Amino acid sequence: MKTNKKQAPDQPVKTKTVKKGRPTGYDLHILFPVLFLVGIGIAMVYSASSVIALKKFGADSFFLRKQAIFAIGGIIMLVFCRRIPFRVYSQMTYPLLIITLILLSLVFIPGIGYSAGGASRWLKIGRWTFQPSEAARITLIIFMAYSLSKKQPNISKFSIGFIPHLILLAIMSVLLLFQPDFGTIFIFCLIVWIMMFVAGVKLVHLGTPLLFIIPLLTFIMIKAPYRLERIMIFWDPWQYPTDGGYQIIHSLMAFGTGGLFGTGIGQSYQKLFYLPEPHTDFIFSVIGEETGFMGVLLILVMYVWIMCRGIFIAKNAENIFGSLLATGIVSALAVQVTVNMGVALGLLPTKGLTLPFLSYGGTSLLINMAAMGILMNIGGKMKNAR
Repeated sequence: MKTNKKQAPDQPVKTKTVKKGRPTGYDLHILFPVLFLVGIGIAMVYSASSVIALKKFGADSFFLRKQAIFAIGGIIMLVFCRRIPFRVYSQMTYPLLIITLILLSLVFIPGIGYSAGGASRWLKIGRWTFQPSEAARITLIIFMAYSLSKKQPNISKFSIGFIPHLILLAIMSVLLLFQPDFGTIFIFCLIVWIMMFVAGVKLVHLGTPLLFIIPLLTFIMIKAPYRLERIMIFWDPWQYPTDGGYQIIHSLMAFGTGGLFGTGIGQSYQKLFYLPEPHTDFIFSVIGEETGFMGVLLILVMYVWIMCRGIFIAKNAENIFGSLLATGIVSALAVQVTVNMGVALGLLPTKGLTLPFLSYGGTSLLINMAAMGILMNIGGKMKNAR
């Protein structure tokens, strides 16, 4: 006679122990597209800047060498940040915020701040320059993630979920306004809005600033006619071919010349002193000209790949702080890519913003690589890591 053996009530049930929060290695869904974009960026920076570098510095590889050094530094930052548990940033929020505000203020001090093109956005350290606004972006994301996660029980209250974050945004915006850096202010506003929306701040609260922003923008445009002129240039750049519309016209000509498969790497015509800033703000235009629609499509796929993985990480993060931190990182990347590409394609007014991982610039590359390291650390501790 068969009998069913039942486990004694007092005998503990054996379950498989799962160690939560243990890093699972480097996320190839982020690492591969990031390294691919950085590699393409090095090649395209050289292609776009060689003629300019030869004329200004007597060496066509001047920007190439510096970008390669930045890339190595960026990889080190990525590895370093991947190894730091993301929870640590919540404990460092206020020290990071204080340091960032000090750095944003130092750009106005003669001898420390460095000006170029009528803007005071850099700190000069020996032969190298550092842009505090790039570091401010990741600090803002960390603060927002910490504050919004801490205030979750009362996030729907106007005085708790909305006002404190608006105050910090206003402080940073004032410091950026005097640099001036309107593009970064726009990016910061979108990041803060997206993070508050995801955290559960009421839509009526998020829409309140529009009652003040719209009249303020109207006043600013009337007060400074050149800003209204920029809107007119954006609307029809072909009416200003030798003035305000010059950049966007030559950017569009670059994409038109590229066609389906491009003119070939190194064969751009617009980079020959026609398209301003071909290795920084308008490197996407050179990519479009030399690699064509297929090259542009490949770049877009890489960015979308990173963003989709970032959204997955945000949805499955270990806690609300990690989820909001990942949301902020992905939002910042998405907004910066959208704005840069939109400007290059004439879909948005001209703003001086780099294209992440591709444009020439040490601070931008280092900060973006560090952000990817943080994102991978959050992903290594997901509830459903895979």
